[in-house]
Amino acid sequence: MAERPTTNWRRGIAKEAAELSAGTLDPDCACMVELFPGELLVEIDAVLDVFDAEVPTLAEGDDTQIFAAVERVVLALNAVNEAHDECAFETDEREQLCACIDEALSEQGVDVAALTARYGLGRHELTDRWRDW
Repeated sequence: MAERPTTNWRRGIAKEAAELSAGTLDPDCACMVELFPGELLVEIDAVLDVFDAEVPTLAEGDDTQIFAAVERVVLALNAVNEAHDECAFETDEREQLCACIDEALSEQGVDVAALTARYGLGRHELTDRWRDW
């Protein structure tokens, strides 16, 4: 299963906390907890839980079903972003979330490149239609 961005972000928070405790990181340089507050991570994981539960049903689904699932996860992430003053996701976070969606589909046998190409889209445009973040 693809690693969720939230797992990576939690690992960064823990690393930063260890460095602060060890005195190897200047507290003025610590930013992970501010960038990824616990509430935000829980909300993102809740959205991804729903998507992950749905993805196995899509392997043999038609394009409409796949795009509908992508739309639902993206709209739910839009809502998370809105709830955090539209500041939840910077460029790196956006890329990680999009890659997570792509990887989850690919792991279930969805050919994302072929899917998007059938609609004149590049692979990395899978979420663009609905994504506000």
